[in-house]
Amino acid sequence: MTPSKPRLLSLDVMRGVTIAAMTLVNNPGDWEHIYAPLEHSKWNGCTPTDLIFPFFLFMVGVSIVFAMETKKADRANHGKMIWGALRRMALLIIISWGIQLFYHHSISHLRLMGVLPRIAIVFFICSILYIKASQKTRDWVLAGSLIGYCVIMNFIPVPGAGAANLNPETNLGAWLDRLLRGTNHLWAESKTWDPEGILGRWPAIGTGLMGIRAGTWLKRTDREESVKVTWLFVYGTLAVIVGLVWDMFFPINKALWTSSFVLYTGGLAIIALALSYWLIDVQGRKKYVWIFVVFGMNAITAYVLGDLLQGLIDLNFLKLGGNGTTAAFYHNFIAPYFSPYNASVIRAIIYLILTWLPMLWLYKKKIYIKV
Repeated sequence: MTPSKPRLLSLDVMRGVTIAAMTLVNNPGDWEHIYAPLEHSKWNGCTPTDLIFPFFLFMVGVSIVFAMETKKADRANHGKMIWGALRRMALLIIISWGIQLFYHHSISHLRLMGVLPRIAIVFFICSILYIKASQKTRDWVLAGSLIGYCVIMNFIPVPGAGAANLNPETNLGAWLDRLLRGTNHLWAESKTWDPEGILGRWPAIGTGLMGIRAGTWLKRTDREESVKVTWLFVYGTLAVIVGLVWDMFFPINKALWTSSFVLYTGGLAIIALALSYWLIDVQGRKKYVWIFVVFGMNAITAYVLGDLLQGLIDLNFLKLGGNGTTAAFYHNFIAPYFSPYNASVIRAIIYLILTWLPMLWLYKKKIYIKV
């Protein structure tokens, strides 16, 4: 399917870079040997890897503006647009569950929430707010979600644990996840808390709303490009500063998706978009950007393929040792020839290339898969 309208090339590039980074950090050869920038923070704090998911959610918000602005003008389209957003949310959640069943063949430990479901929910809620609410209302929703979440997490006592706290297993969000989903349907690495928990989805919607604000500003026709870029830099810088100040009271934390994390990462995403937009769309510096556009034009497809790739390689290298897992490929063909850290990142790069090649074919055939 060929896009019917001009695209914001800088957005495709940013989305492509994000998907490439996501694929790289999700596929190390050895989780015990990972270069520090390619690891998530242990709890509080923010590494380059922690920027990947909020950047993607931010771009979901920007994309909503560029995809829906024209249709939104006619109120007769609103019902159809909301139904389409609901269908897409449901489909993304089903795809997430399907990937898990591909690996585990059982629903008894199905993780109900995760990366794709969070993307789906943020997309749906932000779509409704974009279609039906004014920018002023969206700003109030953003502020209310961040302030409200801060109050809830810091002041409401946790049943069975006592006072409000921000520890992994005893914070209010972890308690609510266990109550509503049970331990069998939480993040497999923990079983007691989930980094894509129920409470954390509300500030995550704020990340999408920051993207909508940035996208709305970029779409304005009554401002010079230089003015739009300048103000994006100002907005982004202010958001980063407020996030860093808020960090002193409500720490920057990806797993909890804290309010300070939303502003800090959202501000960095605005700055990155402003820089990309100025260089690519305004100045026309487009040499080699196609390398990332390959991912950016089919972002969800690339993400899903990256998730499935390990399972597909499992089937082909089942008899090579390593307990019949992708460890077989790694231990037989990579690990013996490099240092542990280099071997680990080389394996990740190989998976990145193997994910990129099918996306290159789709790109050359002008096939863009919409979920």
